[in-house]
Amino acid sequence: MNIQHNIQLQPYNSFKTKALSKLFAQPATVTELQEILSEYKTEKKLVIGKGCNLFFTRNFDGLIIKPEIYGIHILEEDAAGVEIEVGAAEEWDKFVEFCVSRGYSGVENLSLIPGTAGAAPIQNIGAYGAEVKDVITCVKTVEIESGHIQNFSNAACGFAYRNSIFKQTRKFVITSVVFRLSKSFTYIEKYADLNLELKNNSNPSLSQVREAIIRIRTRKLPDYLELPNAGSFFKNPILSKPEKEKLLTLLPDAPVYNAGNDSFKTSAAYLIEKAGCKGKRKGNVGIYDHHALIVVNYGTENGEEILSFIQDVQYEVQLKFNIELEPEVWIY
Repeated sequence: MNIQHNIQLQPYNSFKTKALSKLFAQPATVTELQEILSEYKTEKKLVIGKGCNLFFTRNFDGLIIKPEIYGIHILEEDAAGVEIEVGAAEEWDKFVEFCVSRGYSGVENLSLIPGTAGAAPIQNIGAYGAEVKDVITCVKTVEIESGHIQNFSNAACGFAYRNSIFKQTRKFVITSVVFRLSKSFTYIEKYADLNLELKNNSNPSLSQVREAIIRIRTRKLPDYLELPNAGSFFKNPILSKPEKEKLLTLLPDAPVYNAGNDSFKTSAAYLIEKAGCKGKRKGNVGIYDHHALIVVNYGTENGEEILSFIQDVQYEVQLKFNIELEPEVWIY
């Protein structure tokens, strides 16, 4: 197995910040992954996919593992649906396209989300009223410390809003994910932007829903290959009932949704805009003009510059609304 030394990480994070990794490995099989974990037991480790949800502020003094495990395999199929195993390195949107083109429903609302299939359960990616947890049946992993294979049922994954056991513990390398998708599809109105995009189509097909989402995302979000960014930078805050009431006193029009267990979700983008930060720029970093949740890199290679900017945004929102914005993006 080829282990590389002092690798430049700029190509491996979508913010394009510069940093070096002491060691870097790209295992193509589960066996190769196990061999690497066995040989480098004492090294600090970080697992990455396409790097679309992280950036670096300093060199990484350890081993970065970028699994290159590919493949899309149908495990089971019946009249109602299909079970598909997807290698961790498969590009997420190519998998969505694969499913939609074959009439398999369940992931269409997650179209055009950058990243890999292996990263999807870590963040429990979600968009337009859907979350990936709703279609996952099993996540296959290798435990970093022992090198043992460990498979997680959906219930064992500890899925929550943009969260999972994999994100919480960071003790596992995901090698593949198994999805259960349906062969039937009926569009259900869940999300205002999508409903508006489809207003002239009362019964859209699976492919029409995917196309609508792609149009919305393309209009709203910058292409990270042209303008480096990591997508939605902050989580939507979860509020207690007193926090919700205080927010509505300050901002009567604030969007608030019931999140269960006497908690409420509000929009981070709305708070950033109301704090006066939409379109704000400091040096080579700023908030995207068309979407307040997107932090964009206009030309810096220094992750510390991005970190300083997002701390300024957090400060402004905290100062005005007493709400702490939590990054969705991982910062190293």
